[in-house]
Amino acid sequence: MSTSAVQPAGHSHRRALRAGFAAMVGTSIEWYDFYVYATAAALVFPQVFFPDVDRVTGTLASFGTYAVAFFMRPLGGIIFGHIGDKLGRKPALTVTLLMMGIATVLVGCLPGYATLGIAAPILLVLLRMVQGLAVGGEWGGASLMAVESAPPRFKVFYGGFTQVGNPFGAMLATGAFWWLSTLGDEALTTWGWRVPFLFSIVLIGVGFWVRYRVEETPVFEAKIEGHKQSTPVLFAVRNNWWPMLLGFCIIAMSSGGYVIATTFVENYSTSPEVGLNSQTILAAMTIASFVELLITLPLAWLGDKWGSKTLIYIGAVGSIAVFVPLVLVIQGHQIAWIFVLASALRITLSGAWAPLSTLMAQMFRPQARYTSMSLSYGVGAAVWGGLSPAIATALIAGTGSFWAAVVFFGVLCILAVFGAYFAPQHSDNAPVTESLIARGTTAIRTVEG
Repeated sequence: MSTSAVQPAGHSHRRALRAGFAAMVGTSIEWYDFYVYATAAALVFPQVFFPDVDRVTGTLASFGTYAVAFFMRPLGGIIFGHIGDKLGRKPALTVTLLMMGIATVLVGCLPGYATLGIAAPILLVLLRMVQGLAVGGEWGGASLMAVESAPPRFKVFYGGFTQVGNPFGAMLATGAFWWLSTLGDEALTTWGWRVPFLFSIVLIGVGFWVRYRVEETPVFEAKIEGHKQSTPVLFAVRNNWWPMLLGFCIIAMSSGGYVIATTFVENYSTSPEVGLNSQTILAAMTIASFVELLITLPLAWLGDKWGSKTLIYIGAVGSIAVFVPLVLVIQGHQIAWIFVLASALRITLSGAWAPLSTLMAQMFRPQARYTSMSLSYGVGAAVWGGLSPAIATALIAGTGSFWAAVVFFGVLCILAVFGAYFAPQHSDNAPVTESLIARGTTAIRTVEG
């Protein structure tokens, strides 16, 4: 049997750029929707939907509705992973985009507790569940769309397009609330908070048009042997449980650490104990998101040069080193340093975020890859992202010190390093034999991580 160096057809920079751009637009919209809710949960929802309880309880209840979406992500990963593994990445991503957008618009139309009573927070939770289902199937599919379309030596770079969606969506969300906060707290809590939610309907139309035009990925089109599983979730649990567990650890920093550095810090900064003006912290977070937006693709490019794992190690150590002084300057109301360190923290966190799509995509062979990746990411996001704000709030309340939350942040970063170190890496672009080409399949080989 002869072996040639022929690579699978379809991997070109032009195709990868289209796929990466489509992934970036879609994830930007979905993360915008997600962060609009997160920002409102930190600044507005305690007063609008939980006005009859004290501030700590209201904050915990608000973060509880925020966490609901995270716990729906694994289910979304199973549902849309099944669709993506059997029918293709494109149809799954179209549905997730529409679900997220419609749910977000409906949140913007939802009356508060003063009008509907207990029905208001119940409806809020139900809409948040729909958002969680959508995000659970979005990130894995968008990542695969970009990574599977990329040439071999540029996987991390094109995978970084998916990761740009997070800071871009966060920048739009916090920027919208920053502008609205200039109208005053009364305007923000009565009607202003609804504007960013309703604006999502415009973004849905843009995202749907972009995704409709993109092609399916070459890996899915190749009909790789064993790729079409009758029940992808069973195949994933049976064969991919170890890399899924490692992915769960990697997500600790990318999801839990990120949420603490953004949503939780916003809430802590504006608490009576600290007393920072909401307009100040929103401005700092908006600028930090812009800095992260600029740095994500260059870091992804470095990931192809240095390796995804090296980038994560550097990002984890750097994040711990920056988070501590950020807490100190927030407590001391040192405004200039808040802006500098908030941006610096987003740069270090991007060390773990920029290569994440490619690292996790290549942890799994193409068989049931969408399901495996989405389930690992979804469970990790549910535990670390969903519970981290509540855990951090409870730790501070229980110890009387913010340093308990700082230690918790450090633990999340260490878990990410552990997961990355042991993560396997597989290539879609190994040389293939002529007999395999004749059968329309591609060989997969394991490469060093």
